Amino acid sequence: MLEALITSKTRIKLLMRFFLNENAESYLRNLEVEFGGSTNGIRVELNKFESAGLLSSELKGNKKIFKANTKHPLFPDIHNILIKHVGFDKIIDDIIEKLGSLYKVYVVGDYAKGISSQIIDLVFVGDLIDKEYLLKLVNKAEKTINCKIRYLVFAEDEIYSFLSQKENSDYLLLWNKEK
Repeated sequence: MLEALITSKTRIKLLMRFFLNENAESYLRNLEVEFGGSTNGIRVELNKFESAGLLSSELKGNKKIFKANTKHPLFPDIHNILIKHVGFDKIIDDIIEKLGSLYKVYVVGDYAKGISSQIIDLVFVGDLIDKEYLLKLVNKAEKTINCKIRYLVFAEDEIYSFLSQKENSDYLLLWNKEK
């Protein structure tokens, strides 16, 4: 669907990279390796996003580091469109809302970094989660979004040890139970 609205594949990859996870940041050469495209095409798109105020940048050494401008008025809308494009909204509907003892759900792996993939890695945080029921819900969600879902389950006191081993841009809080 997104491809019908935005014809530039590089632009879609950049949107995914920076707007799916607000903590994601990268520089030109790294994006070239990730996307497999030419630096010139990527640079042109980065400059367009930066001049529109959608991306901000800072120099670290000799590298210009880009990240999403979360203060831009369109950031929440772009973020929500990408959440729906990837199918995270369906995961919330099909899995998360049906597991009662769940506290948080994180996306890790490629999608947390804004890299499109056929596999979605999720981390469920909760107590007394029925793993057989979770497996049934995951299978249902996989059919709905046409993606493979891998998952881990942690108790609330275990998750911080797991997340402390990762960079901020390596995980994305997908859902948090209202307290």
